[in-house]
Amino acid sequence: MSANKKVVIVGAGPGGLASAMLLAKAGLDVTVLERRAAVGGRTSTMEAERFRFDLGPTFFLYPQILREIFAACGRSLDREVELKRLDPQYHLRFEEGGDLLATPDVDRMKERLARLNGDDAGNLEAYLADNRAKFKAFAPILQQPFSKLTDLLNPKLLSAALLVRPWLSVDSDLKRWFSDPRVRLAFTFQSKYLGMSPFTCPSLFTILSFLEYEYGVFHPIGGCGAVSQAMARVAGEMGVKIHLNEPVTSVRVEKGRATGVATTSGEWDADALVINADFAEAMRRLIPDQHRRRWTDRRIQKKKFSCSTFMMYLGIEGLEEDLAHHTIFLARDYQQNIEDIDRRHVVSQNPSFYVQNACVTDPTLAPTGQSTLYVLAPVTHQSPNVDWPSQTATFRALMYRQLEKIGLRDLEKRVRFEKVITPRDWEHDHHIHRGATFNLAHNLGQMLHRRPNNRFEDVRGVYLVGGGTHPGSGLPVIYESARISSRLLLGDLGVRVGWLEPKPPEPQSPFGRLVGAASHAATL
Repeated sequence: MSANKKVVIVGAGPGGLASAMLLAKAGLDVTVLERRAAVGGRTSTMEAERFRFDLGPTFFLYPQILREIFAACGRSLDREVELKRLDPQYHLRFEEGGDLLATPDVDRMKERLARLNGDDAGNLEAYLADNRAKFKAFAPILQQPFSKLTDLLNPKLLSAALLVRPWLSVDSDLKRWFSDPRVRLAFTFQSKYLGMSPFTCPSLFTILSFLEYEYGVFHPIGGCGAVSQAMARVAGEMGVKIHLNEPVTSVRVEKGRATGVATTSGEWDADALVINADFAEAMRRLIPDQHRRRWTDRRIQKKKFSCSTFMMYLGIEGLEEDLAHHTIFLARDYQQNIEDIDRRHVVSQNPSFYVQNACVTDPTLAPTGQSTLYVLAPVTHQSPNVDWPSQTATFRALMYRQLEKIGLRDLEKRVRFEKVITPRDWEHDHHIHRGATFNLAHNLGQMLHRRPNNRFEDVRGVYLVGGGTHPGSGLPVIYESARISSRLLLGDLGVRVGWLEPKPPEPQSPFGRLVGAASHAATL
């Protein structure tokens, strides 16, 4: 029966590709429609003048979920993609003084933290132990769908609530172990992976930094886009049909059910539809407002969205051998940065930023004798307060001055290729609502059942994957969203597969001296 069921997937991002693999494994006829010329969505490779850049994510965290998806399909992620574990994971540079080469080796990490604050260094193992327990309690929750209020009565969620301490922010929770603001920043800047402030982000997300130390930070050779390419290759070998340069223009809805889609070149019938696109933008573009009862245009406009990013992709002469693979510069007025981004919606005059210098690890990304730099500054999403067409040149010049603070002087003279992406570009060229690159914000009012459901509640036969649905943003949980949505879709079509059920956590692999027993599960 399943062999005749047709599924159309809108978008070849990480969630769409993972869904395609799983649904093809279950015997469905799967077609992926992608509007761009390459797979991966924001997790794709941008190539120009023999330089290669990741468009979006550059950190590959917690590969267990994707390993399980590949294994379920009879393949090995580690045979398809070479994953290199980084040590140091990244270099934190504090403008107010000091720096930190973050390592997953606990003894060395304590020594380095002691240079910032001796008392805080002594609390590292307590922090890890607490978050190990928090993660163990909450991980199974991230593997389950949440579609209604009564799902909150899940005993696992109720027992995890006290460990998660939802009344605290990430920064407030970290004060229990770390008094030095610089040390707290070292374990809270990861909330920016969600596009949120550590001063407002729910305390659950202290697990983000924990996962880096417990499970590692990886660089896929070829960049994170290489992972998307491997997924598309495997999906194609499984019979999935991937159509590039075919944008979907509308979803066909008949009597409250999706029955297919229209593209710029034709129509596609479907027994089920998976949408892997920016949620707010896809709803507004593809499904008429009258077909949406809960997620109307008016309600979407009232939602809280993440920050955006100002991007610079630079191909340069030479190699910055003294610059770490990942460098995070934390400005003296970091809290002011956050206020500018999240509340005032203006451009900061002293922005914090991130630089990836991947060629120190992966020379495949640039021609011989040259290298790539990927520069990201968190900024407000689209706002009337910032006119990017008139302010881009000024902010670009400011970013070159900021880069001098980490030793990149006279950099502009060595640039052989440059591309800039602003929030306006994210919105107009990449179809991201308000240019909010991390999708809907992850505040308590927009998590679990209050996020758009994996089985879309407004139109039958539609399933959501990606950062705009449960569990949220970030590659590992986007892959998890594909598993959740695929289980729901297959169940609704009457297709039963035991191999897609949630698996117990897998122990970590040793690296250096890591504290305690292993944990498990799903992150961002």
